[in-house]
Amino acid sequence: MTDSTVYPIGTPGQKWTDAEKAQWLAQVTIKRSYQEEVVSKLTPLANQFEQVQYGALSYDTDKYPLFGFKTPNWDSNKKTILVTGGVHGYETSGVHGAIQFLATKAKHYSQYFNIAVAPCVSPWGYETINRWNPKAIDPNRSFYANSPAEESAALMAFVATLGEVYAHIDLHETTDTDELEFRPLLSARDGVEYDKGVIPDGFYLVGDSDNPTPEFQKAIIDSVAKVTHIAPDDNGQLIEVPIEQFGVINYPVKKLSLCAGITVNHFNTTTEVYPDSPHVTTQQCNHAQVAAITGGLDYIVDYLN
Repeated sequence: MTDSTVYPIGTPGQKWTDAEKAQWLAQVTIKRSYQEEVVSKLTPLANQFEQVQYGALSYDTDKYPLFGFKTPNWDSNKKTILVTGGVHGYETSGVHGAIQFLATKAKHYSQYFNIAVAPCVSPWGYETINRWNPKAIDPNRSFYANSPAEESAALMAFVATLGEVYAHIDLHETTDTDELEFRPLLSARDGVEYDKGVIPDGFYLVGDSDNPTPEFQKAIIDSVAKVTHIAPDDNGQLIEVPIEQFGVINYPVKKLSLCAGITVNHFNTTTEVYPDSPHVTTQQCNHAQVAAITGGLDYIVDYLN
């Protein structure tokens, strides 16, 4: 859509009913293949890691299986690290960064940690390049008991099998379509006025305001800065939230039912890659996600020693 404050579905100021949600879903189209672009890359990884199918989306159980991967020789004496990607299906480097980490780095770090990776939490969202699921629900605001988002419920059930999680890194992007499409769409669904925001030009992190771990966040920023540029603040803010330090803001992740808050952990962060910058390539975005994971893990290795 164009940069407009009025979304073309619904009546301004009125929350959507099931009719508007159905109208929205009817105009959503498949734009890429989860099976061809994601599952095909996961299949070879089953030779190196324990592959777990932890569910399948009811929209099409054959088309949308949900996969997690665990490093072999799971050891109760090691700390467990969780990496998640694709909670928002349109945030592409979250998915492919998680896959690249599995393919290139996870084996190395398995000497220090048990590692579990869920590369694509929302495969329908991946195919439709969408923030929501077909029920017009944002999975990344739905990580709570009896979740209405089956993507979120399935991931929580998988994570519950892992035991205590020491650190969780959730891979995301902030894209231009957040302001051009998804925030106006959210405002329309909820019957509130859309107030245009500013997309940060560069990578940043969302830490946990209840467990901010600034040194951990800085280690990740320093690692990613070797790959892509870090977002400068906008008058001391990023996405209208005060910065905690360069490239870092904090959210109450559990209160907001975000993916990064699904475990009781010592360290967590949410990455935000900016793929629409003219200064980055698709592969740089994937590299940035991997650099975020490895920067965090290197910090934890030193922290524990």
